Amino acid sequence: MTTDPFSDALDWTDTAAPTVPVAPGGAELLDDVAAALARYVAYPSPPSCDAVALWAAHSHLVEHFDSTPRLALLSPEPQCGKSRTLEVLELLVRAPLAVQSVTPAVLARTIDDHPTSVLLDEADAIFGSRAKDHEDLRAILNAGHRRGAGYARMVGEGAKMAAKTFSVFAPVALAGIGDLPETVMQRSVVLRMRRRAPDEHIEPFRYRKAAAHLAPLRERLARWAEQVADQVAGAEPAMPAGITDRPADVWEPLLAVADAAGGDWPERARAACLELVGNSATSSTASLGVRLLADLRLVFGDEAQVPTEEVLRRVLALEEAPWTDLRGRPLDARGLARRLKAFGVSSAQWRDGDVRHRGYLSADLRDPWQRYLPAPSGKSVTSVTAVTEPDDRRSAAPLPVTDTPAVTDNIRDAVTNAPPLTCTVTAVTDVTHFRERKDEHSYADCGAAVVPSARALTLGLLTVCRECA
Repeated sequence: MTTDPFSDALDWTDTAAPTVPVAPGGAELLDDVAAALARYVAYPSPPSCDAVALWAAHSHLVEHFDSTPRLALLSPEPQCGKSRTLEVLELLVRAPLAVQSVTPAVLARTIDDHPTSVLLDEADAIFGSRAKDHEDLRAILNAGHRRGAGYARMVGEGAKMAAKTFSVFAPVALAGIGDLPETVMQRSVVLRMRRRAPDEHIEPFRYRKAAAHLAPLRERLARWAEQVADQVAGAEPAMPAGITDRPADVWEPLLAVADAAGGDWPERARAACLELVGNSATSSTASLGVRLLADLRLVFGDEAQVPTEEVLRRVLALEEAPWTDLRGRPLDARGLARRLKAFGVSSAQWRDGDVRHRGYLSADLRDPWQRYLPAPSGKSVTSVTAVTEPDDRRSAAPLPVTDTPAVTDNIRDAVTNAPPLTCTVTAVTDVTHFRERKDEHSYADCGAAVVPSARALTLGLLTVCRECA
């Protein structure tokens, strides 16, 4: 069982928030919003529901923030509550624009004309196999995450055409099956929705009835937003430990809303932040390059250098790793070198006695490990040998040498008793030649004396002779 390289990316206990002035009724209001959402949707966890409630409230205050997070409602299959969440949000957010398909021109002009909260369903149909046909739409969604970013196009006809930059800063919630483009995911609060279990009960959603029930709640959100507008403007809420860079940008408006509401919401918001950012970090959205760095840190352990062939053997043996099937082929030495070159890491050469090796040094990998991976935990990593030796070759008997019982006995004794590396055995001239086999170690291909190496003694195998090395 391998250690999850991302499992300790965050401090899961630090959810404390500073005490700030609050407007009356904010905590009760957010309680009611969360209860309304849970009334119609079975969320994966209470923090997930809290995040949606905070996002709905922030839509009424968006002009006071420097960024606005996208809300990504994703699931592996239909009927997981994504569209229902958008339907409920349509009755809670400010100036909703609920669509299943929209052109870049319509979206840019609508947002530029007046405040809009965009609720985009069926996002997988837009960003699926035809994602390249919707680059302009993705550009608007990405640019609209931060205040001041625009979408520039030529407008008008003929000689009257002129350049115009549309303001596209607006809250956006998207629902779809699978994942969204990575650039959109990085700007999103990501909820991994799931189908409701038989013992999870919700109220049937009827639009007319729900609209009558939720209209007063939206009015309360609007009035409360007016009361706390000055407080949230320029707010710099304290982030939970481990939340920096892009996740901090994403969660800053929601934490500011929670701090303004008071009650237990500052703690609840930070707990939701830690849970959802952690879920996002362990999801499949991590690039193959980052996954390779994480797996290399796992298989290197405390070793200073590992030969290329051994690196490949270890990573290919990792369970649930993608390296055995990269477009139908396993990761090889050339692919490993190409992927690591992007991180400024190249192979190196070194000698182990008279044996020359080419491989990778942990010293060269330390910088990208620190930059791209979470700090390693204090937990002990599962032994690499145990992970990468499923057939347990260490217990295998040495291969027999034809008609040379004395040599065979000496080598077996050498492997069992682990003598010093300089130990020699009686030289013979008629040692049977063993060709290299992919599923075993490399053996001597000449008549010189065979000398066990440190690695051979560890695995219980013969190794190459000194002259062949």
